[in-house]
Amino acid sequence: MTIPAHHNAVLVTGGTGGLGSVICSRLLAEGFRVAMSDVDVSTLDAAAQRLANPELMFCKLDVTKPSDFERVLDQISERWGGIGVLVNNAALTRTTPLFDISPEEFDAVTAVALKGTFIGCQAAGRRMRDAGYGRIINIASLAGQNGGAATGAHYAAAKGGVITLTKVFGRDLAAHGVTVNAISPGPLDLDSVRELLPADKLAAVVKSVPVGALGEPDYIAKMVALLADPGAVSATGSTFDVNGGLFMR
Repeated sequence: MTIPAHHNAVLVTGGTGGLGSVICSRLLAEGFRVAMSDVDVSTLDAAAQRLANPELMFCKLDVTKPSDFERVLDQISERWGGIGVLVNNAALTRTTPLFDISPEEFDAVTAVALKGTFIGCQAAGRRMRDAGYGRIINIASLAGQNGGAATGAHYAAAKGGVITLTKVFGRDLAAHGVTVNAISPGPLDLDSVRELLPADKLAAVVKSVPVGALGEPDYIAKMVALLADPGAVSATGSTFDVNGGLFMR
């Protein structure tokens, strides 16, 4: 059976960041067409200078704005005929102590990771439902399952909400050929993680991981590619844990 070309068209939010950029690279290597998106035009420009691939496009996208999603989805449709896969990866990671988090900071963090995921699932999910095919992969976090140890309460709450949204959208879209899943990484071996955590705190985090190491970002990206595959029909509404044994169920 011939697979329609747009089934391999992927939108990755927060695509220029640490994990986002690894996900984009892996998907390209696996034969997907990738729309790398970010709210920061300067990081998109830098990525465009660094990466040259005819199956890669760059899109400015503020995930808190439905109109931005619609514009980018239109751009993808114009170029590749439609959207097959959405990877909701965008997030603001903050480590502010619990009683120092202002309402404004709480709103800013949850607006990107939680509301942004909702808007993305809604915008792409509507088009996927109408087309009868789609794969949505939400990047959650261990923090959303255990309350977080190194990240802030707002980040943990947002990621917990992402896991719940995955179930809700997964249930609603299952009969329309659209699967919705989440991947929940523990601490990853990324420069962004090292920038976020002081060396002593990072060392303590690594020591607490049962397998004794930070997670491999490209393994997360491979899981994204696996869930984005047209054959991933029966995996939906699920959260896949990759946390080195920090959280087991």
